[in-house]
Amino acid sequence: MANAVATFLDRRLDGRAAPLVIGDLLVIAVLFGAGTVHHNGVAFVTSNPGYLAGTIAPFLIGWIVAAPLLGAYSPGAAESAKAAVPLALRSWLVADAVALGLRATPFVSGGVQLSFVAVSLGVGLVGLALWRTLFFKLR
Repeated sequence: MANAVATFLDRRLDGRAAPLVIGDLLVIAVLFGAGTVHHNGVAFVTSNPGYLAGTIAPFLIGWIVAAPLLGAYSPGAAESAKAAVPLALRSWLVADAVALGLRATPFVSGGVQLSFVAVSLGVGLVGLALWRTLFFKLR
C-alpha cells in the first residue's frame, strides 16, 4: 500500500513546481484575505485576527488536499502556462468544493450562501489563472 501511495505521489508531485506551490498558496490567502477585509473593514480584521485566519483556512486546506491529487504540481506543470493553468483550474473546482464543505460545518464560521459559492469559485479560478499566466510570462 505504501508503495502504491509513493508511486501515485511521484506522478503527481514535481519539485520544479515549488514556486507554483508558494504562489498558489499566497494568491489564495491574499484574495480571500482581501475579500474578508473588504466586507468587514480593516479595524474589525485587525482586532479579530482569528476571524481572518478562519476565513482563509478552509480554502487553503481545500487547495492542499485537491491540488496534489489532481496534478496541479505534476511533472509538466512547471513547463508552461498552457499546462499549468488548466491543472490549477481543475484543482480549484475541487478545492473550492472542499472549502465550502468545511464552511458548511458548525466548526467553521461563514456558512455557504449561493452567492458566495459563485464568488469563491470565480475568484479562485481567475486569481489562479492570472497568477500562473504571469508567472510564466515573467520568468
